[in-house]
Amino acid sequence: MFKNKVKREPLTDTNLLLRITIMIFIVMYILAILIWQGGFLKPQQFIDLFNLNSFLIIVACGMTIVMITGGIDISVGGVTALVTMCCIVYLDGVLSGTGGTVLGSVLLALAIGLFFGAMQGFLVAYMDIQPFIVSLAGMFFARGMTTIIYSKPLTVQQEAFVFLQKYKLEIPWKFLGSYGRNGNFIPARIELEALIALAVVLIIYVVLRWTKFGRNLYAIGGNPQSALMLGINVKKTRFFAYVLCGVLAGIGGYAYILQNGAANPAGDAVAAEMKAIASAIIGGTMLLGGVGNVIGTLFGTLTLLTINMIVVTSGLTKPWWQSITTGAMLCFFILLQSVVLSQRHRRRLTDSGESGQGEDNE
Repeated sequence: MFKNKVKREPLTDTNLLLRITIMIFIVMYILAILIWQGGFLKPQQFIDLFNLNSFLIIVACGMTIVMITGGIDISVGGVTALVTMCCIVYLDGVLSGTGGTVLGSVLLALAIGLFFGAMQGFLVAYMDIQPFIVSLAGMFFARGMTTIIYSKPLTVQQEAFVFLQKYKLEIPWKFLGSYGRNGNFIPARIELEALIALAVVLIIYVVLRWTKFGRNLYAIGGNPQSALMLGINVKKTRFFAYVLCGVLAGIGGYAYILQNGAANPAGDAVAAEMKAIASAIIGGTMLLGGVGNVIGTLFGTLTLLTINMIVVTSGLTKPWWQSITTGAMLCFFILLQSVVLSQRHRRRLTDSGESGQGEDNE
C-alpha cells in the first residue's frame, strides 16, 4: 500500500536566514544574561533597545527594501540629520520667529524624506545611474544643507512636542517591571518612537509578504531581466522602492528628535547608514538582492545593539571597540550567509540531478 506523504513547502532562502538570525540573537542574549547578568536580567533593558534605537530600526527597514532590489541608499543618515534640524527650526521658529505645530513638523519630515527618495529613485530607476553614486551625492547634499539651515546645536522647546517627547506608555504587566531600592514598584515603560518603529516593521512586513509590490521587489532583486519578461515594470518598482526608503528616513529622523529632543549638525545620525546596512545584512538581507525580511532586519538591529551592550558591560568603553566588534559581526554573518546558501544550492542541484537520473532509469 502506498501512503500519502504530506510534502512540506521548501524553506526559502529568506526564511532560512531569518531563522538563523533569530536563533543567534536568542542564544546571544541568553548567554549575556548568564554571564554578565546585571541589566540584562531586567526586561526594561530589553525594551530600551527599542526606546533608544527606534530611528535606526525605521531607517534599516527602508534600507532593507532598497537592498532587496539589489540597490543601496547611503543617504539615509544625512536625511535623518536634515529632518531633525529642519523640524526643530520649524517647531521653535528659530528663523521665522513664529513657532510651528507638531502636525506641521510631521508633514515637513515626510516631505523631506519624500523629496530625497523621489529624486534619488528617479536618477537610479529612470536615468540608470549607479545607486551608490546617487545616494553618495544625496548624503553630502543632506549633510551640507543641515549645516546651512543652522550651524549650531538646538534643543526643542515647543510645548506640545516636549509633551510627546516625554510621554512614556506604562506596560501594565508586573513581570516586566522591577523594584527600586526602597521597595517601590517601577513599571516597564515604552516610548512613543518605539511604538512607531514597531508599527513601521509590521506595515513593511505586510507590504513585502502579501502585496504585489512586495513580490515585485523580490523578483527584481533576483533577476531584473526575468522580472521584465514577466511583465513587471522594473523602473517604476525601483523608483517607488527608493521613495519608500526616503519616506522611512524622514520618519526615522522624526523618531530621532522624539528620542533626543535636540539637533546637532555635526553629530546627528553619524554613520547611521552604515549601521542600517549592517543591521540588514545581519538580519539576512543579501547585498546582491532578492533575499531579505524586515523581521530579520529588526533582529539584526537588536543583535548589533546587544553586541555593543556586551562590549560596554565588559569594560571596553572606548568607541573603537564597538566598531571592531561590529565589523567582526558583519564579516561573520556575511560568511555564514555565503556558506549556508552555497551548501543549500549545491544540495538542490544534487537533488535535481538524482531525480533526473531516476526518471531516466524509469
